[in-house]
Amino acid sequence: MLFGTALLLWTAVRLKLRAPVADGVSPVASAALSLLFAAASLGGGIWCLGYA
Repeated sequence: MLFGTALLLWTAVRLKLRAPVADGVSPVASAALSLLFAAASLGGGIWCLGYA
């Protein structure tokens, strides 16, 4: 859950500053994949804590 939150915040800051999320990759693709993995990680952490 901590990783998902940190990745989500880091991606949001990078996008707000118009800085690249990943080097050598399309900015749209890297932002979309980063947000997807952040949401999946955050959702998985919440799901694990909810059912543990």
